[in-house]
Amino acid sequence: MTIPFLDLSAAYHELKTEIDTAVNRVLESGWYVLGPEVEIFETEWAAFCEADHAVGLGNGLDALVLALRALEVLPGDEVIVPSNTYIATWLAVSAVGATPVPVEPDPATQNIDPGRIAAAITSRTKALLPVHLYGQPADLDPILELARDKEIAVIEDAAQAHGARYKGRRIGAHGDVVCWSFYPGKNLGGFGDGGAVTTNRADLADRIRMLRNYGSREKYVNEVKGVNSRLDPIQAAVLRAKLPHLDSWTERRREIAAAYGQGLADSGLILPQEPNWAEPVWHLYVVRSPARGALQARLKTAGVGTLIHYPVPPHMQDAYAELGIPAESLPLARQLAGEVLSLPIGPQLRLDEAHKVIQAVFKITE
Repeated sequence: MTIPFLDLSAAYHELKTEIDTAVNRVLESGWYVLGPEVEIFETEWAAFCEADHAVGLGNGLDALVLALRALEVLPGDEVIVPSNTYIATWLAVSAVGATPVPVEPDPATQNIDPGRIAAAITSRTKALLPVHLYGQPADLDPILELARDKEIAVIEDAAQAHGARYKGRRIGAHGDVVCWSFYPGKNLGGFGDGGAVTTNRADLADRIRMLRNYGSREKYVNEVKGVNSRLDPIQAAVLRAKLPHLDSWTERRREIAAAYGQGLADSGLILPQEPNWAEPVWHLYVVRSPARGALQARLKTAGVGTLIHYPVPPHMQDAYAELGIPAESLPLARQLAGEVLSLPIGPQLRLDEAHKVIQAVFKITE
């Protein structure tokens, strides 16, 4: 049996009628930029996220960049970011001319360690940018308390956390603004790039709407230097077709994660931990092994697809060589990058396939 890491076409086949109907609705409408389809999705996504406002954007990176711009993060400012994250989090900070300041993770959750943030704050710190990595919520309460005390903004990178809950409440509006990606592989993914922000702040929602559309609220009247970053109506229609199924898909992911947790308990791998205050959505199921390379190679031979999220931490990428951050100065990020391995997980993965993955791991580790 060959088990791919993720079959992106499976969700389409499951919802083919609904998705085809949604796409045809847009094609027949003649409205191909913004318009009713995007507006309705924004309303539905805000409600799902328990937020007052949602603004559809071109992609998840733009969501982060425009959130930073809306909060007036400027060249010379600093933004606290996780050392252990996808590079897009750092790139957004760089895009507005600010400097990313990395903070190491809590090894148990692999998310930014709130206890380490205060020491990284300076007079130039303008925002904190926690990431809900792998679908696991970051520990927000101490982060928000620190931000309020220091009078700095909180921007959440929720690109992998669609539907996750922190202390019973959906991720969507704990901080000043929450940024989303609808890249095809996400828990709620389109058929191309897409993104959004959610927030309870009407001023930020209004400013991001303006920034996404050339800095304009009224056609040919440009108040600021904006960009073109608008969620496509066809993508909005696809997302609307998928959204009613997101909770049930999350439950399927949780079943697979539970099977992995039970089945791999004695495998010798370091398994992900779930704090009692978190309800993760298992965008990824990431195990750790000091012998990661051999494990991945043998799983491949057994027909099991895996991926590494992520093999090189941002501070060790050539793109950030100018910051001069020594590789060894962020040892936890470096260690995780050398050990993490993502096993197959997704709502269309069958439970018997998950058990085949477990069996393959044990054959390899025996």
